[in-house]
Amino acid sequence: MTDTAKLRIGTRGSPLALAQAHEVRDKLAAAHPELSGPNAIDIVVITTTGDKILDRALSEIGGKGLFTKEIDDALMGGEIDLAVHSMKDVPTILPDGMILPTILPREDVRDVFISLKYKNFAEMPEGSVIGSASLRRQAMILNKYPHLKVITFRGNVQTRLRKLEEGQVDATLLAMAGLNRLGRPDVATAAISENDMLPAVAQGAIGITIREDDSKCANWLTPLHSKTSAMRVAAERAALRALDGSCRTPIAALAEFRPDGQMRLRVTIIRPDGSERLDTERLIANPDTAKAVAAGQDAGNELKERGGPDFITA
Repeated sequence: MTDTAKLRIGTRGSPLALAQAHEVRDKLAAAHPELSGPNAIDIVVITTTGDKILDRALSEIGGKGLFTKEIDDALMGGEIDLAVHSMKDVPTILPDGMILPTILPREDVRDVFISLKYKNFAEMPEGSVIGSASLRRQAMILNKYPHLKVITFRGNVQTRLRKLEEGQVDATLLAMAGLNRLGRPDVATAAISENDMLPAVAQGAIGITIREDDSKCANWLTPLHSKTSAMRVAAERAALRALDGSCRTPIAALAEFRPDGQMRLRVTIIRPDGSERLDTERLIANPDTAKAVAAGQDAGNELKERGGPDFITA
């Protein structure tokens, strides 16, 4: 930390993670004059297990917390003051002494199809190869297009695009939110409707964790918090928690506010080979966080019961 820094932000070192950390830094500086000086906020890059191991699927190296554990340790050890995360990477149970007080306004939740050869899945001939690190995306593709082949495809956005250009795969998928934050929406061949591919839990949302007893950081973060985005994320994460979801679990969920003010929550589980898919939804009148969480838990429990103990591990 520099001598003048008042706040240390911890983040992964990928271009997308850094873009998100810079967004938080800029919002804090705009909201608080004492944080607006040139060196008032330090960004501390922390390498996580998920960043180090790139030759295997996430499900093979532990699943939960792969992109957060080292950052959590730095936060609780006092090396940083807050941590910026993609919420879809954050386990549903936080370490003792840590809270998640802030969800930024949510970005576009959709997945995008990217190919140099085809405009969409329907154009792809039998045996075409799609690369994705997400079991959810893989399972959803196989469920709808069983004639296609999916392979595990790790790395940050730039790495995946390079592999695509090299011809290692015929297409890949990324999150629209990430491309928008990198200033590269042009990379998308086509955005995929949420009705065709339900997104990952909390996709497009940035969350900020701090130590539970850090009232100064909590006060600084207050202007950045979006109550509506937080409510949506809470519903989706409650469903994930009920399903005991990890990187081994193809789970999708999306909570949205309808024009009439009600919240609609959709949750899906799929067998990893795409052979079976179960869906449910909840409509929440006069939603608040408690109702959102209760609806998510109820939806998750329903799918867990309908699927039975062997559904997700089959």
